[in-house]
Parts: sequence; C-alpha cells; structure tokens
Amino acid sequence: MTKAQFFDRVNHWAKQKTPFLFLVDFEKKTPLVFSFEEAEEQGIFFDIKGQTNALNFPEEAPPQLLEKKGIPFDEYRPAFEKVHREINHGNSFLLNLTFPSKIRLEGSLKTVFLHAKAPYKMCWENRFTCFSPECFVRIEDDFIFTYPMKGTIDATLPNAKEKLLGNTKEEREHHTIVDLMRNDLSQIAREVSVTKFRFLEKVSTNEGPLYQTSSEIRGKLPNDWRSSLGEMLFQLLPAGSVSGAPKDKTTSIIRAAEKDKRGFYTGIFGVYTGTTLDTGVMIRFIEKNNDSHYFRSGGGITALSNAKEEYDELIQKIYLPIF
Repeated sequence: MTKAQFFDRVNHWAKQKTPFLFLVDFEKKTPLVFSFEEAEEQGIFFDIKGQTNALNFPEEAPPQLLEKKGIPFDEYRPAFEKVHREINHGNSFLLNLTFPSKIRLEGSLKTVFLHAKAPYKMCWENRFTCFSPECFVRIEDDFIFTYPMKGTIDATLPNAKEKLLGNTKEEREHHTIVDLMRNDLSQIAREVSVTKFRFLEKVSTNEGPLYQTSSEIRGKLPNDWRSSLGEMLFQLLPAGSVSGAPKDKTTSIIRAAEKDKRGFYTGIFGVYTGTTLDTGVMIRFIEKNNDSHYFRSGGGITALSNAKEEYDELIQKIYLPIF
C-alpha cells in the first residue's frame, strides 16, 4: 500500500466514522489499514484496552520464555560508542538504540498475544507479536493526547521509586522526550500543554515488576481532523520515544548504528472506533524469522549514558508480561 492509498483510506473511513485497524513501520515504507474483518482474514489480531477482534480462541497453556541470548556486549559496545560520539559532537541529544536478541520460546506468537497482559497488543501470525505498555497518541472529543515513556528500573530494588525519580540521566532523558513530543503535537494541534509530568507506573512481568516513568501531553485538534487523519499521523512519525532528538538527524544515526531496518518494530498500530482513536508504539516485540524467535529491545542513550548500564537495560526488557 502506498502512502497516498493509506491516506485516502484512513481519511475516508475516519470521515465516514467506519472502524479500522492500521499499522505503520518505523521507516514509514509499509503503511497498512484494514477493516476489522480484513485484519482477521490476514491473520492480524489486536487488543487495545479490550477493543479486539480476537474472540473465541481455544484455550492454550501460557507460553514460556525458556532462554534469552542477548547480543554479545562486545557487539553492542561499538554501536553504543558510535552513538555516544555523535551525541558528544552535538548531532543528537537523545537516541534510542535497539538490537534483536535470540530467544527460545515455548508456545506460538498467538499464544503470547492471548496471554500477555498489556494495554496495546497485536499479533500477525507467523510474523510478529507485540505487547506494548506505551501509548503513541489517543484522540477523544477532538483532543489529542500522548504519553511519552522514558525511564525503567527493577521495582524490587531497595528504594526503587526514589532511585528512578532521582536519576539525573533518566530525568534529562525524560525532559528531552517530553519537549520533543510537545513540539510534535504543536505541528497539528493548538493549546498544547503537559498535563501530567513524570508519573510512575508499575509493570508486572514474568521476571518481576518494573517501574517506569511517563508524562501526559494534550492538544486541541481542528474540528475537521478526520479529513486529514492519515497525514497527521505521518507528520508525528517516527515516535519520538523510540527515535530521539533532533528527530531527523537522530534517525539517520540510528540507521548507521543499527545497520538493519527495524520494520514494524518501534512503528505504531492503532484502532479507530468511529469516534475515538487509540494507538500504541510497537515495543516489547517478538518476531519470527524462519524457525527462530527474536526479541527486540533497546533504550535511550544520552551524554550521561554508560555502555554496560544501557546494555543491561536492553537485556532487562526481554520479558513476557505473563504472571
């Protein structure tokens, strides 16, 4: 599907108040939009806060993450150092560096999708599944909201909340992404403001709980936003929390450091119900390549980042939210 075809279909269905599912890859080369029935025919299933086309599946035993083989630190470090040099030269202030890690999974991608507990879930059979905690944008009553998420810590650590909120690197990273997303929303909305700043959320995983920090940003859309919804979404992409700032230069550094395309990983997907739009960032992502599974993860790099700490965070994010 071309961008023009995507824009036409999204805008037409939005104006007609016809429900649909859409997804856009990180590189913005493969935008797709489906009716709910078309998505099911393609083997694409979604669950966004209970809005789902995945009904009446037979019960299966919960999947298990049997083994994870993160990228070796000696392979991660050169990419980190390349990114760090670019940051120190002033070419980026914040960059999200990601890598795939091979895992051994007991159960299918669909089984992971059905059992995972997350607000934004999607599965494309035999291709990938994601169980994302992160909203991209939400539109309700002509207001657009975004919830940038930056900062994660093991919730079982002593004084975990205080350590996360008091971490200077994490605080600066969060400020940067909030400023970026506020500026992004200002391109398409007015009266943009930060309505909640750096609040804590707890995420349960099969390896224990995590704390993460998020903020809420809100803007007022024009009354005719449905007639240009497709173009509006593209104007906001890629999501700032999984690219960085400044966005264009940082994205080019990402391509050089990561080498491989991300595809749908760190892209977005969402559902338009006829009245509201809710979308998620495609993180916490497992893809199937031949007979192997890979979990893609990463984290934000700043001038204050330490290679080993960032590598450890990348590995820590490999989990199943099944408990």
